[in-house]
Amino acid sequence: MSQILTATAKSDLAGVQFQVQKADLNKTRFVDAVLHADDLQPDQILVKIDSFALTANNITYAQLGDVMSYWGFFPPNGQNGEDDAWGIIPVWGFADVIASRHPAIAVDERIFGYFPMATHLVMTPGKLTDSNFIEAAPHRAKLPPAYNSYLRITADPTFSEDFEAYQSLLRPLFITSFLIDDFLSDEKFFGAQTVILSSASSKTAFGLAHLLHRHKGATVVGLTSGSNRAFVEGLGCYDRVVTYDEIGQQPVEDAVYVDFAGSAEVRRAVHEHYGDHLKYSCAVGMSHREMNPPGKGLPGAKPIFFFAPDRMVKRSKDWGRGGMETRLNAAWTEFVPALQGSITVVRGTGRSAVEAAYRSMLAGSVKPDEGHVLSLWD
Repeated sequence: MSQILTATAKSDLAGVQFQVQKADLNKTRFVDAVLHADDLQPDQILVKIDSFALTANNITYAQLGDVMSYWGFFPPNGQNGEDDAWGIIPVWGFADVIASRHPAIAVDERIFGYFPMATHLVMTPGKLTDSNFIEAAPHRAKLPPAYNSYLRITADPTFSEDFEAYQSLLRPLFITSFLIDDFLSDEKFFGAQTVILSSASSKTAFGLAHLLHRHKGATVVGLTSGSNRAFVEGLGCYDRVVTYDEIGQQPVEDAVYVDFAGSAEVRRAVHEHYGDHLKYSCAVGMSHREMNPPGKGLPGAKPIFFFAPDRMVKRSKDWGRGGMETRLNAAWTEFVPALQGSITVVRGTGRSAVEAAYRSMLAGSVKPDEGHVLSLWD
């Protein structure tokens, strides 16, 4: 039997979780938890979550928590007989192994991936390679596999300490950008030459805009608010930047719409303006609080929800796991330099900082040129 490789194996570890009420995301609480490293089962590890990014994408996870099973990844402690009224929002970030009963994973190894808004996580690594592993905890077996893969930093060819914060903030979103770009290219843009992106200031949108410029003949139009127009224009990855109130003034041409905003009002404006010239309508994000399903009765192509993990499964089968990683890593390495000067990293530590950042993100008041990287450790 493997031994627990940690100096604190016999000590109690004080941890904390940030929980939200599923039915009302404005209601939050911190729940203290005591962990015992010596309670680890064979092949399990205990990690200390060092830092994580908080973006509008995480609010989407909460809004779709039941529909897309996001609440299922990290069941919370402290239910106190309230059934499953409370949940933990998943985030992307870095963690360090502080206890291990896995023969191939040592204490102090650093990993990147999908974590709870918490200080610790017990994991069960499986399917190890030099570069990654799959979380094999039984309750995650039926959840989307794209979220169960963790990078082992010492063997990650794209990792740079200088860009660690950007990796938390943008790499998971860039994967979605990469997969949408691949999907649209594979479909030859449904015969259109113009691609319209709503919420153009969002990180997933401008990642996609960057990728779309690799396709000759594709005109990329970014829709944004007046207050964000200067920032979006400064990104340099859109051929045209249009405010939402200017949609009706645009030339009517064959187009594809990629909806990152999730606003029913904006969606209707785009569909009504382009009509039958709208060849495909791709619903991706849900950053607006007044969320509505795509709905019926809209002119043009019927909106279809894009679920990135399904596309990842397809491409992993088509290209093999290594082929998928190679293509994604090449695209990410090319994109990373474009981040410099565009996003300012805003760091926060401790409970009050996490609470404040969450409420700002929930209210949609975070500036587009800010990226919040947080830690529950003071």
